[in-house]
Amino acid sequence: MNSRRENGDAADIAMPHGTDNLLLQLFVIFVWAKVFGEFFERLRLPAVLGEILAGVLLGPFALRMVIPTDTVASVAELGAVFLLFTIGLETSPAELIRVGRMALVVAFAGDAVTFLLGFALLRWHGEASQEAVFIAAAMVATSVGITARVLRDLHVLRRRTSRIILGAAVFDDILGMVLLGVVVGLASDGHAHWLRLGIVTLEAAAFAAFMIFIGPRVVKRIRPSLGHLQTREAPLILALGLCLGLSAMAASIGMAAFIGAFFAGLICADQSRDWNLQSRTQGINQLLAPVFFFTIGARLDLGAFDRRGLALAAIVSALALVSKLVGCGVPMFREGWRSALQVGVGMTPRGEVALVVALMGLELHLISPRAYAVVIFMTAVTTLLPPPFLKLLYRDTEASPPTPADEEEEQKAAQNLEGNLG
Repeated sequence: MNSRRENGDAADIAMPHGTDNLLLQLFVIFVWAKVFGEFFERLRLPAVLGEILAGVLLGPFALRMVIPTDTVASVAELGAVFLLFTIGLETSPAELIRVGRMALVVAFAGDAVTFLLGFALLRWHGEASQEAVFIAAAMVATSVGITARVLRDLHVLRRRTSRIILGAAVFDDILGMVLLGVVVGLASDGHAHWLRLGIVTLEAAAFAAFMIFIGPRVVKRIRPSLGHLQTREAPLILALGLCLGLSAMAASIGMAAFIGAFFAGLICADQSRDWNLQSRTQGINQLLAPVFFFTIGARLDLGAFDRRGLALAAIVSALALVSKLVGCGVPMFREGWRSALQVGVGMTPRGEVALVVALMGLELHLISPRAYAVVIFMTAVTTLLPPPFLKLLYRDTEASPPTPADEEEEQKAAQNLEGNLG
């Protein structure tokens, strides 16, 4: 009896230890990410760069102050979800539809150029076919979270090029997931399961079409009913429920969960101002987003390369930047070289999708640890380099005399972003 009581007491004492450790890790991550972010803001650089650098320096491959656990990684994924949800709240469905055709062209051109050039160069470099395929596939998908954060910090989310970037990044994720399925099929058993891939493609396309064309109308129709509910903050509860539910639905059909969160914000965007959703959700975003960006930096292991691996990583990173710049920028040349550069640079960051592709290849024993490290290095480089150039490109745009349409767009943007940035 006493033994049981002692064991029970010991369990009671031990149980909070995991929670305490999680809270301590989140505290350290949050504080240092914000400190580095503030430092970069004072240097007139995007805060996201500081948050990522904090992860590189303090993570498990450098000072080892923070070694993120699986639970912290899950919190970071949740941070990506709420980041994209708040971005969706700032993106009108009508505006996305307006640039939808161009966004799709930009996404497809960028994916095609990046994959083909990446595969050809890797084979020329002497890499095995299946490793070349996987690395090229990892080079394809744009990380919308990185660019969206920078665009929001620059107050240019309402610009046409910004809407094209966000729209193209959404289409990019759909195309990237289909490409991943083809790559896994070809590399594992020599052929792709076309029927399954066709079903996944149709599901993803139907999901996106419903969220863009039908979802906002559904939310508008149920809006009057919310006033009859006794639950406090009913609009906020509805929006958060949609965020979590659509994230889970997107993941279940093979898309990234945060794309579902983006669509959840998108279908609530027309009601966002009246419901004051942006300022209410910003607190969640300010807590979780730094964890997301910190963990991106914490994944970079500079000691994992030999001389050949480092050379390959440098080549792949350079090609990943140039291929997206060219592939996504060329369709925009009709609108001017500056617009082409804004879209091309905005589409260059890679992130979580690239890491998922690499991790899948590693777990299936289809790529080597060195190839996996190359993808991580490429992801870090393409995450760190574009934001300063993106800021420079949009700063030049802001310096030019605004047209009446620009002034109207900026006025709307200021009204929508006041709650977020104030």
